[in-house]
Amino acid sequence: MNEDIPRSTVHRYFAGLAENTFQSELGIVDPFLIDYLSAMLVRFVRSDVVHRIRGISGKPLMSVPEMVAEASARLGDARRDLHQHIGDFTLFWAGVYPEALSQPDVEEETSQQFLNYCRFGKQSYHIASTIETSTDEAVPNGVLHRLSDQFDLCCYGLREVRRQWENGGGDGGSILLN
Repeated sequence: MNEDIPRSTVHRYFAGLAENTFQSELGIVDPFLIDYLSAMLVRFVRSDVVHRIRGISGKPLMSVPEMVAEASARLGDARRDLHQHIGDFTLFWAGVYPEALSQPDVEEETSQQFLNYCRFGKQSYHIASTIETSTDEAVPNGVLHRLSDQFDLCCYGLREVRRQWENGGGDGGSILLN
């Protein structure tokens, strides 16, 4: 990503956890993918970013099917951005907080909601990767394509990142926020 952007302590923390998890533990040496996942974690620290997509009424769209319907009504960069956000949204919840998607009396990994999130996430990243963008700041289509192809592995990696931060992440569990 852009090395000229100053990095906050939170960004450096998540970047270190993601790099350690994906490169050292999973053997995935893909700096662009790892940087993307780190930046997503930092963005999603703020709940207003998680729920930034608004419907025609101005009310935040809270469900994936609502977001998918909204994406189908958009064109060009707006459609690409929304599909990318749906991919991020589903990857974040399925990867970092899969228990939030579990259903009573159903094992977490086989929950229908979990499986739907994964399906929508893969599909949305794939759609976003096929839409050409008119902006230079956009995430390269290749990264979005890899997120679609490796969605399940990224979910697993993000669960491992969470496990590391819950276990102190190598720094005794204390980080300073800038």
